[in-house]
Parts: sequence; C-alpha cells; structure tokens
Amino acid sequence: MAKLSLEELHEYADSMLADVPEGEPLTPLEKSLIGLGLTASVTAIDGDALDDAIESARTAGATAAQLQEIISLVSGLGVHSLMMTAVPIADAYATSSAPLTPEQQTLWDKHVGSDPFWNAFEVELPRFLGAMLRLSADQFVAFFDYCAVPWKSGQVRAKIKELAAMACDATPAHRFGPGFRLHLGNAIKLGAGRLAVAETLALAAAIPEHAGWR
Repeated sequence: MAKLSLEELHEYADSMLADVPEGEPLTPLEKSLIGLGLTASVTAIDGDALDDAIESARTAGATAAQLQEIISLVSGLGVHSLMMTAVPIADAYATSSAPLTPEQQTLWDKHVGSDPFWNAFEVELPRFLGAMLRLSADQFVAFFDYCAVPWKSGQVRAKIKELAAMACDATPAHRFGPGFRLHLGNAIKLGAGRLAVAETLALAAAIPEHAGWR
C-alpha cells in the first residue's frame, strides 16, 4: 500500500475546502481541547506535555467533563488496528463473503442499518464492519459501544470533536487517510470553515512522534 504524506493530506483538505467559507477561527478553549487530544493520542503521548495541555485547557475554561470527553474520543485511535486487519484476516480464512447469520443480521441492522454516518464510514473503509462482525460479534458490539462514549454527554461541540479526531489522523506519526477524510467531511458539514481547519492542521503538524514513556 502506498504511503501517505502530510502534504497529500493537506492537499486533500484544500480541495475539500475550495468552496467552503472562511468561517470563524478556533477559540482559545477549542484550540486547547484539540491540543489536549493531540497530546494524549497514542502516537504522541508525552507526560510533561500532557500536564501542560491539561493546565492550558483548564485555564481556557474547560471543565473536567470536557477533558474526559476529548480523551475518550482520541483513545479510539486504537480501533484503527481493527480497521486495518479485519478484512485481511477474514479474507485469509475465506469468511469475508459468508452470508450473515440471523443473529449477525440483527446486530448489523441495530448498529449500522441506514445510518448516514456508518454508510459514509463504509465508503472509506469498505467491508471492514462486515468482516469484523463475521470474525467476532462481541468485538463488533464493543466497537460501537466504545465509539459512542464521547458522543453521549455532549460536553464538547460535535464540530470540535470532529476536528480533534481529524487532527489525530493528521499527525506526522499517524497520517490515517480514511479517518482524516471522514472526520474532515463531517467537520465541514457541521460548520467548520477554512480558518478552523487550517488552525487544526497546524496544531496537528506540530505534534512530535511518541518519544516513549518511562
């Protein structure tokens, strides 16, 4: 699979934003929440930087509930391991095209169905959800339950959560194209303009690679 550069991600963002209004810049609070998410992401986590990011967000007026919601959101980066392996494993064991059992179909209808978000998700990661369901119904249900956590309490605006998720997918150490494209599109639909996206990408580009944890 061809590697993806930061330049390609930014070029894609420029193309998506060509007809999008400039919009409002990020507020200090919004910047601090996105910055915390970036600092806590598994590809960059750093103890000293985390302390600074938490204090910056607290000073900007963030509540503890908002910080926890952002951390819950970016902790979901771990599911990218599932996204990159479910289809190859299912293909290797010739289970990817097996018809769904009645129990599996019930789970699919409950969690995916005609939901616009998951239909768009399927475009970016074709066959992943079906492969995961065929491999493990427990993992399938757990995936949806975990991904739903940061969206239940509504402590942080949906647009900012989408920008934070997009940012984590655009760090130098990650560059995860499917998530980046999905979250960028969602952020634009929720009202993010060129200024907010540019500021978010600048924050992401400045995040160093994970230096280790003693």
